Amino acid sequence: MLDALDLLLPRPRALLRGTSHWFPSTTRALGLRIHGTQDERPLQALERGLAAAGLRTERRARGSAEIELRLDANENERPETYRLEIDDTGARAWAASTAGLFRAATTIAELLRIGALLQRGKGAPKVPCCALEDGPDLEVRGFMLDISRDRVPTYAELCALIERMARLKLNQLQLYTEHTFAYEGHEDVWRDASPITPQEARKLAAFASERHIALVPNQQCLGHMHRWLTLPRYAPLAELPEGIEHAFSVAKEPFSLCAVDPASLTLIEGLFDQLLPNFEAREVNVGLDETFDLGLGGSQAACDARGKGRVYLEYLNAVNERVRARGRRMQFWGDVILEHPELVPELPKDATAMLWGYDAKHPFERQAARFAKSGLPFQTCPGTSSWQSFGGRIENMRINIRDAARAALRYGAEGMLVCDWGDYGHWQPFPVLLPGLLEGASRAWNVKPSPGDLVDLLVAHGPLARAEAEALVGLGQLDAALASGSENGTALFFLFRYAHQPWPIARCGTLTREGLDAARAVLDEVAAALGRARAEARAAAQAHDPVLLEPAGVVEELAWVHAACTLGVHLAEARMALGDGTSMTGLPAAAAEALLEELRQVAARHGELWSLRSRSGGLTESLGRFQLLVPALEAAASGASV
Repeated sequence: MLDALDLLLPRPRALLRGTSHWFPSTTRALGLRIHGTQDERPLQALERGLAAAGLRTERRARGSAEIELRLDANENERPETYRLEIDDTGARAWAASTAGLFRAATTIAELLRIGALLQRGKGAPKVPCCALEDGPDLEVRGFMLDISRDRVPTYAELCALIERMARLKLNQLQLYTEHTFAYEGHEDVWRDASPITPQEARKLAAFASERHIALVPNQQCLGHMHRWLTLPRYAPLAELPEGIEHAFSVAKEPFSLCAVDPASLTLIEGLFDQLLPNFEAREVNVGLDETFDLGLGGSQAACDARGKGRVYLEYLNAVNERVRARGRRMQFWGDVILEHPELVPELPKDATAMLWGYDAKHPFERQAARFAKSGLPFQTCPGTSSWQSFGGRIENMRINIRDAARAALRYGAEGMLVCDWGDYGHWQPFPVLLPGLLEGASRAWNVKPSPGDLVDLLVAHGPLARAEAEALVGLGQLDAALASGSENGTALFFLFRYAHQPWPIARCGTLTREGLDAARAVLDEVAAALGRARAEARAAAQAHDPVLLEPAGVVEELAWVHAACTLGVHLAEARMALGDGTSMTGLPAAAAEALLEELRQVAARHGELWSLRSRSGGLTESLGRFQLLVPALEAAASGASV
């Protein structure tokens, strides 16, 4: 039988179990007392956590209390470390810093919340007596959410994410931004995107700070500026105004700012002056990755004369000067500079390289060793493996995060930033990121693997109903069942993204009938789990059980993922039957009409579920991406050709 310690995330570094349990009273308020500090954040964490466990609390200024926190300079001075003891009368914690006390309070609150979950309907929360000493392996434990690929979460959803991050002892959040901050004077860029406003950014930063999480500003400053450069007003700043083909749009678009045009830096300076004052964090992520078109247009002569790497480094240094002048410290994605390893020693010593890679075979070890040897600060950046999929890639995610965490610890990285992207419309709904969020938080605090079963952990920390967790895990294993070998995404997703290409589609890897049969078997199991989940949701609603009602809409979101993946299997089977070198226009009319109707239903439901967690801006674009399949299917259904 599992207990609260079995399900605690992250896993404590040193734990001694007792033989009895603490059953806190559910009929009277539990006393809370803190010694040695006026910082209220540890007590607030306890109050929130105990409320989630259905317990009442009261602060006590004197006398004994069931839960006591003590700031003690004689404790381990390493930031965020703490010592905790729980017996059958209550909990006591010691730390040398308020950050350590906050983490101790979080652990107590989580043990009570999980204990209440396990005891639901059976009396008081049941918490094992124990003694533990705990602290993080990595100083920076971050999460980055893409809010620029159509989907911008509501303010309430962002607050819920921060609450969940705090429970998992993460301490940094970034919201990846290309065009979704409401810059004054640039309304034409963000008008239809429902952006984060300056007021919201300040509120979110304060909300996060109360939970010992730094909200770090994030703004692309070279590549990934196509949302700006496609507008006539900004087109003259483009490296290649006529555009290039790139992975983030079907249409040819200008992608990067011109690195040698002083006006590019003038634009960036203006953005910094509006963005940075809204954040308490001293860091800022300026992007500078994937400069596909560098040297192909406005900077071609400079790149020919001095080398593409040198021109890039000069621009990076210029951006860093502007960041430093505003009292901040620059983070930049490390992919471009790794193509020019001879320039690594010339990077600014006060900037942090963010080493990203999202497939299981990514060479974090080699890249981290290179930066460690140079003495430059860096972080490793794996991913949740949710994007360019519908239901995620759990096995890929686990290996990717494991290797990033190990490399970060071995080579002295500042920390680890787990990324959740939304490439091509952010089709995947929120629950799909949960396995990666749990794994990333766990590994960043304690690089050793958590011993818990993923379904059990999702029930405890989602919090999801068991059948919801089973469905989510099943969907996340669909890619492994297909065994297509596709990279940075799933074959079923790429069937949509590259529907215009002849069969076989290269990004899909190698799809086989055996793989599709295995996928169908997984989808059947998921369908059964979804049926159980709906029954559980009805029972929870009738019982007014809040545990099974949060996060709202999970059953329907997972049902949509199941429908999208089922459509993907049908598309693959239909295209495979046509044979190599064919397009969808050759499909039999009846098959094309059936696929078209299935696509319409999937797209319509995507639109209906969008507002559960996302703002209205971006929905039209996200829905529009499904339309790539429509002309060929309509032509096949009518017997015409395109």
